[in-house]
Amino acid sequence: MTTPSDMRRIRLLLFDVDGVLTDATIVLHADGSESKMFHIRDGAAMVWAQRVGMQVGLLSARTSEATTRRAQQLGISMVIQGQVDKLAGYEELRQQAGLEDDEIAYMGDDLQDLPVLRRVGFSAAPADAPSAVRERVGWVSRSGGGHGAVREMIEHVLQAQGSWTRAIADFLES
Repeated sequence: MTTPSDMRRIRLLLFDVDGVLTDATIVLHADGSESKMFHIRDGAAMVWAQRVGMQVGLLSARTSEATTRRAQQLGISMVIQGQVDKLAGYEELRQQAGLEDDEIAYMGDDLQDLPVLRRVGFSAAPADAPSAVRERVGWVSRSGGGHGAVREMIEHVLQAQGSWTRAIADFLES
């Protein structure tokens, strides 16, 4: 189990997309396009984390225009899509960020995420991830993927680092 002192080293919050930022549902339209639903509070927390100096990234085995657009909306430039080998994608993002494994947190929801979850300094899963994943991570949210799990993880990490209050200071002073 990761302790609060271990979490103080975290500088990059990395997330799988389908099943973490979404509820794993993909709507395919007749024209071949697709839709995904993203939880607004997850996105808000990602923006607040960036405001206090945390890097945020996305790592997805699938390529989706919806993911690209959501990343742009949130100001997230560290995005790798279409990388079935999650560990290779993780390594690319780790090098891009210039960080060590213990400075990275990752939330994943399925078996293909396990190689990355085993490498990072803080591993997490949404409440509705399969038991094979939940049993192998350091922390499990109370919420399911696409329903606030990312927000919970960000609050958890930033609170352990003592920066959550700073992340939301503008709203507390109003």
